[in-house]
Formats: sequence, structure tokens, C-alpha cells
Amino acid sequence: METLFLSCLVGGIVFAIVSVLFGDLLSSALGGALDFLSLDGYHVFNPTLIFSWITVFGGSGILLHRYTDAGNFAVVMLSILIATLLAWCIYFLYVRPMARSEHSIAYSIQELTGAIAEVLVPIPEQGFGEIILKVGAGVNHHIASSFDGTALPAETRVVVVEVDAREGVLLVSKFDI
Repeated sequence: METLFLSCLVGGIVFAIVSVLFGDLLSSALGGALDFLSLDGYHVFNPTLIFSWITVFGGSGILLHRYTDAGNFAVVMLSILIATLLAWCIYFLYVRPMARSEHSIAYSIQELTGAIAEVLVPIPEQGFGEIILKVGAGVNHHIASSFDGTALPAETRVVVVEVDAREGVLLVSKFDI
């Protein structure tokens, strides 16, 4: 029985070391050949959880086998329980929050309606200028035109009233509070 527990413990530790040291290298070397094994959306089958369960099962099994008088069946059941509880904690305290925190920095130009910006290059009554606006954590420049046909000098605060996605132009108006 101790051989099973020791194998699980060593296997989990070796997997952790290999994945930390060589994970990216192996992933790029295989060129996505194993992507079909990915179970996107099923975070319960995350390799971190699976191998942490195996490692804890092995470690707790060794400790229970050596330091208690419990029989093999009791040791296996307690090891399964301990590994499951720890994997559950890892899932709810690490895997699930990390999966929910993944966000793209991409945005659609249509989302800019209502955004506050500043004129960078003056916008004439009939023509185009440039505005600068904050989107997410970055600052972006866009071509802009006056929505109501008034000239807008540089450093004027404006609001995006409409988006002409076909032309890629933001129609802006002076921002008055």
C-alpha cells in the first residue's frame, strides 16, 4: 500500500516541477497537438486540481499508513477524503476565481458611445480631427467628426454621441456638465 501512496506523491511532485520548469516549452514544442484533451469550461478537470488531488492522496496516505494503526481500507478512505477536501478548497479559492478573472482587453468601436474623450487634433465644422480616450487600462486615439457641425478646438472635452462603424469615425459633441 505504501508503494501506491509513494508513487502518487512522487508523481505529483514530478508533474509540478516539470509543468513549472518546462510547461511552456513543451506546449510550444508540441504545437497544440494535445489541445483536443482540453476540457474548456469544465474547471473541475483542471490538471492543477487532478495532480494536486493525486499528490495529497499520496502524501496523506503515507502519513496515515505510517503514523496510525488504521487498516488499509480506512487509510485509503481517509486519504481520499483529505485529498478531495483539499482539491475542493483549491478549486474554490484558486481555480474558480482565476477562471473568472480572465478578461480580454479588446473592445468594439460600438462600445464607445457615451465615452468621454479629449480633442487632440482640432475638429473643424465639416471635417475630421482626432480624439484621445481611455478604454479599459489603455489610452486610444480615434478619428472624430463633429456631431452637431461646430468646430472643436484642441483640449476640449467631448462625448461620443454616435459611432459610424462603416467609416470608423466617432461623432462627438462638446461635453458640458
